[in-house]
Order: sequence, then structure tokens, then C-alpha cells
Amino acid sequence: MAPVLALERISKRFGAVQALTDVELEVDAGEVVALVGDNGAGKSTLIKVIAGVGPPDEGRIMWEGRQATIATPSDAQALGIATVYQDLALCDNLDVVGNLYLGNEMTTMGVLDEVAMEKRSRDLLETLSIKIPSVRIPVASLSGGQRQTVAISRSLLGDPKIVLLDEPTAALGVEQTAQVLDLVERLRGQGHGVILISHNMVDVKAVADRIAVLRLGRNNGVFDAKTTTQEEIISAITGATDNAASRRSRRLSE
Repeated sequence: MAPVLALERISKRFGAVQALTDVELEVDAGEVVALVGDNGAGKSTLIKVIAGVGPPDEGRIMWEGRQATIATPSDAQALGIATVYQDLALCDNLDVVGNLYLGNEMTTMGVLDEVAMEKRSRDLLETLSIKIPSVRIPVASLSGGQRQTVAISRSLLGDPKIVLLDEPTAALGVEQTAQVLDLVERLRGQGHGVILISHNMVDVKAVADRIAVLRLGRNNGVFDAKTTTQEEIISAITGATDNAASRRSRRLSE
């Protein structure tokens, strides 16, 4: 079967700056693909291409085996792509229900259906095994890990096939990080494809199935998370070693 999402020779420029060059990436249903690289490697640019924020200048985006056009965030959402950015974009003064349905409120006869929204919020959080004291408490009172899980839960309301997570464990403590990684594993178990951007190699090795390395806007290897070592990944990120995976990746792109 064709992967849910496949990027083929994606290139992106910003004026004279070549941010991405012939980048390729595949994500299957029920798979976690970690996207790693040094600062300026092109990770955020690639995520924006997939999310419809910055369409590619060259290359093709394939969705379930067919070429797709993602020119706007609405295009990405219509296909089934949800993105959770690092800043989360939560409203501290609203409760959990209000944040989950912000801009997508359920109504009955033109009136907000608070009962239906609260019930569906509870069902969604229960399905994901997310533990929050109440769906009616302000988001400002939640821990960092709980806030992150709320943001991820909000992205799932449209039942996406691919979820993009930009540094979901950044600035979190050990226990909060564990909560988020558990949620990533549950997303995989429910058949969602996940693209995970992270600088934390321990987190990446804990949940990823494959690890795709970007270096200077190009592919520099795709590794099996179970069999590769952290040293091999760091070498690919820094360019310290011309390993077999990076040579194969360049050969395929050429």
C-alpha cells in the first residue's frame, strides 16, 4: 500500500536562501517518524510545507498514492493533516472544552451546545487516556504536560490521518514528558501517522519507528529507531560521518 503521505523532491527557497533541496519523506498509518536535525536544517520549513503554510517551489506531495496540492492550511486540514506548533496556541482564560472547540463550536438551533461539547471532550480525553481534573477548569491551571495533551487532543477533533508535532516535549519535566510520549504512542496505536520534531534523542528513540535526518536542507539518512544508535544519529545530524544511510539517501535523490 502507498504511504499516507509521501514527499518527493521537495525544494523551497526564500529569496536567495535555499531552505530545502530535493527532500523526500514518507509516513505510513500507525507510524511515528521523527524529523531531526540541527538548527537551520530545514525541519520547520518542511513542516510548514506539509501544513500548507509555505507551499513548495518544486516537488510533489502525494497523499495515499495520489498527487495532492497543499497551498493553504485549509487544504492540509481537508486532507487530514493536523499540526500542533510549539507555542500550542491555547487561550489561558478558557477552560479545556473552550480550547478544544475554539473556532469549531457545536451549535443547536444557532445556540452553543455546551452539553454536547463537554460530552465529546470527555469522550476524546478518555479515549486517549488523558488525565485532567476537569474539562471545565481554565487551561492556565494545567501543568505543561497537560497543556500539551490538550493541544494535541484539539488537533484530533477532525480525525486526522497525519499529526505533526513540533517539539512537543520542549521545556517539560520528566513526568510531563512521559505523559506526552505516552500520548504519542497511543496516537500510533489508533492508526494515526505522526511526524515528530524533537532535539531530544532520548525521546526520539523512545517512541519513533523511523528517524529522518535533515542537514543543510537535504536528506542525510533515514534510520530504524530500534537498530540504530544515538551516536549514528548525531553523526548524521552534524555531518561527522559519511555513513551508508546518507550515501543511499543522496543517491536516491540524485
